[in-house]
Amino acid sequence: MNEFVVLDRQRKPAVEPLPEAPPEDRQHNRRRPGGRLLGIGALLALIGALAFGGWRYEAQHREAAATAERRADFVPSLSVAAVKASDATMLVTLPGTISAFAQANVFARASGYIDKRNVDIGDRVKEGQLLAQITAPELDHQIVQAEATLGQTEASLRQTQANTDLASATWQRDKPLVDKGWVTLQQGDVDRLGLQAQQAGVGVAQSNIAAQQAQLSVLHQQKDYQSVVAPFEGVITQRNIDVGSLVQADATSGTFMFTIMQSNVIRIQVYVPQDQAFGLDPGVEAVVRVPEIPDRTFPGKVTRIADALHPGTRTLLTEIDVPNPDGALSPGVYCSVELHIPRKVPSLIIPSDAIVFDSDGLHVAVMENGAAHFRKVTVTRDFGTSVEVGDGVKAGDQVILNPPVDLADGSKVQVRAKAPPPAS
Repeated sequence: MNEFVVLDRQRKPAVEPLPEAPPEDRQHNRRRPGGRLLGIGALLALIGALAFGGWRYEAQHREAAATAERRADFVPSLSVAAVKASDATMLVTLPGTISAFAQANVFARASGYIDKRNVDIGDRVKEGQLLAQITAPELDHQIVQAEATLGQTEASLRQTQANTDLASATWQRDKPLVDKGWVTLQQGDVDRLGLQAQQAGVGVAQSNIAAQQAQLSVLHQQKDYQSVVAPFEGVITQRNIDVGSLVQADATSGTFMFTIMQSNVIRIQVYVPQDQAFGLDPGVEAVVRVPEIPDRTFPGKVTRIADALHPGTRTLLTEIDVPNPDGALSPGVYCSVELHIPRKVPSLIIPSDAIVFDSDGLHVAVMENGAAHFRKVTVTRDFGTSVEVGDGVKAGDQVILNPPVDLADGSKVQVRAKAPPPAS
């Protein structure tokens, strides 16, 4: 038994043990399992990120598809307004100029010096009122001379008439004697021709009297012109003479004395554009306003129109007469004129919020059978909150207010319910 024990101790093992690694190798072998775990974790994280990204993309795709489907099925609720037909009368407001109903520049018709001046600028005068008195002593002398000459001519006529009567009586006595031969034919011719000469002398004297009377009338008219009177009721707006001023009577270079304007009736001139002139006739109502008199209006009527448009401006000259008994309106003042013109061409009114302006021009979106349809329109007048159009729509159409920019022709729309009024 001891032999077996000895042999067993001396027997070598079947597998020889590996040599022991150095300390550095032992440390390296200990770290290798941790690095593998790190790589595995990074791989798992990458796989997870890819899976999450794929899931996220798929979710977004499904969401976009759902949004597109909802948008395709979405029917927007929009506010609409009805297209209204315009009134039968077109209200037009235009700038105008106030002028006097009548204006006259008074010139001297008699030469002389100003003896009296009874009016000044701003004075209101009546028709026939004396404005100024001209004195001319030489004219008085001419009148006296002309009257004396007229007296001489009238005396000459009387003398010639007496001689004519005498010649007529002589011829009446001698004519029977000449016929019987008791008086010579020569004497008869002398008596007959003498009567004719006296009759002709009467005609000459009468013509001289008529000429002298006409000359005297001219002088008296010049005398009357020495009294300068107002041609009509009005206001003196200009004065160019004073007492002692020398004035000359001449057709081309006479002295300018006064300017008078008739202001109890005011004439207002306004130029109406072509698109508003049709339907404008005498008798159309007008209302005049002056900015400096905001609390008062002045009614009037169109009294005259030019019947021809100005070719340069395509406007029609229109005159309106406005009563001005208290003189509140002064000539030359700016005013605004409101004309109530009967409309000849029908038009439609739509809110300004319905107008869409883009590269295609002006158009509106009309709601028909639950869909929006765009129609081109032509704006004729702009009132601010509303516009007047001449075509594209008809009365009663429902136009969409403030249509969205992405609203397409044919898109489904519905009317937005009006909010209930707030409770009081």
